[in-house]
Amino acid sequence: MYKTVQGDTWDIISKKLYGTEKFMTRLMQANPDIAEIVVFPAGVQIETPEITVPAETLQGLPPWKTRRSDD
Repeated sequence: MYKTVQGDTWDIISKKLYGTEKFMTRLMQANPDIAEIVVFPAGVQIETPEITVPAETLQGLPPWKTRRSDD
């Protein structure tokens, strides 16, 4: 579960959680009731599907960019 901050968008949330924007569609599919929101207000609960991010996606990123926010 992820709680939005003011100004979050699907791609930003995906980047925060998984280290890449490419999983924003998966996030939207996991949250069909709020998928139409473009820019989030603070405090919206987002269901976060378990996604295994390939190591090559995270290669070259600093350590704080490779950890999930719930670690």
